[in-house]
Order: sequence, then C-alpha cells, then structure tokens
Amino acid sequence: MNELIARSAITREHRLTAAEFQGLASVPSAHEWFANLDNPRTRRAYQGDISDFCQFIGLTGPEQFREVTRAHVLAWRATLEGRALSGATIRRKLAALASLFDHLLECNAVAGGNPVHGVKRPKIETNEGKTPALADHQAKALLEAPDPATLKGQRDRAILAVLLYHGLRREEAARLYIEDIQERRGIKHLRIHGKGGKIRYLPLHPVAAERIHAYLDASGHHLEQARAALFRPLRGPKTGGGISAEGIYALVGAYAKAAGIEVTGLGVHGLRATAATNALEHEADIAKVQAWLGHANISTTKIYDRRGNRAEDSPTFKVRY
Repeated sequence: MNELIARSAITREHRLTAAEFQGLASVPSAHEWFANLDNPRTRRAYQGDISDFCQFIGLTGPEQFREVTRAHVLAWRATLEGRALSGATIRRKLAALASLFDHLLECNAVAGGNPVHGVKRPKIETNEGKTPALADHQAKALLEAPDPATLKGQRDRAILAVLLYHGLRREEAARLYIEDIQERRGIKHLRIHGKGGKIRYLPLHPVAAERIHAYLDASGHHLEQARAALFRPLRGPKTGGGISAEGIYALVGAYAKAAGIEVTGLGVHGLRATAATNALEHEADIAKVQAWLGHANISTTKIYDRRGNRAEDSPTFKVRY
C-alpha cells in the first residue's frame, strides 16, 4: 500500500514539459497509420476512403482532424448514400475513418472521442456475400488445367491445390516459405502467416502435398535454402523471393479461362469461398472452418455457408408433370 501511495505521489508531482506537451498535441501524419495496415489492398482502399472524406469536408492539414464532429461524418454518410454506393462500400469507408480516429486518439492527437462511433452503418445486402464459389466439377477442372509436363505447370498445379484444399488468401499463399512445411504430431502442416501477423497451422492435404513435392523435385530450389520462397517466379533474377499475390491472382484467372470456367468475379477469394463451402457441405464444423480460414469473427465465415442455397435442393427439381 505504501508503495502504491508513493507511486501516486510521483505521478502527481510529474508535469509535462513544453516539448512533451507539444509532442502530444501534434497530429501524426496519416502515413504513420497507413504503415500499420499490412494488407496492401486494404491500405489502398483506406487511402482512397480517407482522401474522399477529406475532400468532402475540405480538410487541408492533419491538425484539422481535431475539428471533425459526428455531424461531419453523418453528412458524409448521407452523401455516400446519395452516390448509390453499395452498403459494403459505405461500411468500409466508415470503418476506415473510424480506424484513423482510433489511431489519433491513441496518439493523444485528438480529444473528445471517436466521431464515427455511433454512426449507423448500412446492413450488408445479403447473407451470402458476392464472392462466387465454384461447383465441384469446376474446381476439379481448374486443378487439372496446368500442364504437368512443364515446371511452370507443376508449380501452378501446386499453387491451385494449396488454394483449393486450404482456403488461403492470395497474400498467404505468396508468403509461403519452404520452411513453412512442418511436421506436427506426425502430420505435415502448412504454417500460414495470416492477417495481423497471426500464425495458424493447417494440415497439408495429401493432393497438395503430392503436387508440392513434385514441383520441388523438379525445381530443386528447396536444396538451396530452407528460407527460400515455396512458389518462385520462373523469370527474372533468382533472388529467392516468391511469386507475388498479383501473380497468383493472374494465374487463377488464366487457368479458369483455359478450363472454360465462366464465373463473373472469380478470383483467388472465389477459390477460398469454394474451399469453405465444400468443407461445410461435407459436415465440417463452422467454428473449425472459422479458425481454418483465419477469420476473427464467425459472422464472416457464415457468408460462405451456402448449404441453404444449393440449386440441387431447390423446389424447381421437385416439380413433376
């Protein structure tokens, strides 16, 4: 108790110097906040969102963020609704602004609370989401699209298997290293570097394992160093770096076209939705699918649950004449 009283007395006696006060009062550059966003797509989207808000309000300097009130945010939201933007886009824009103000409050750069908190956000239009999922026969066709007789084909067959059997984000697949193939309790696992620096371990599917080993046997780069990227580009200098997330996105689109799969909006996230939907249809527990995908909230996982909307279960196919 005496020690606590002593510490409290020290706290009361301490006063901020003029330099310390000025440091707390200065508004940090938005670049500092943007740098904390790991996902490049999120960073680009949020940059556009904050720029949109600043232009609407007429902000010309970071200090003016102190003058923003809930009324400004409400007026911006009304303008966004008037532009006929989707509910998901408006939610993201408000989330970007809320995140920025949380950062400014943490830095003691603004006072009075977050003006975005309490501002009603539009509901998502559908419980299913807009990300398309492939049917089983389409997923099989995509898996067989690359030519197994070439090194590129072997690499791409392995990439597609990792995506479709593990539901990875494209950034997660691009960040895989050879050393991320690890044995845990006698079973090979993939160590996944997820959002926010979170690590999760997924059992390696036998098909993906077979294709990865075939690719590594052909490329031989696993013999160079364990820290080398698992999926390397085939052209350019051999720096040890991996194929980019954008490269994986382009790869999926090219093989979908080659396989005759015509699904509007299909990308790597569509393969993630395909893997999640398939797992749920084969009675995987949704809480385990949540952890498997690396979702922070189970409501996000439920977007992929299409079991109630299977075409083959529709009354259409019960009609008999």
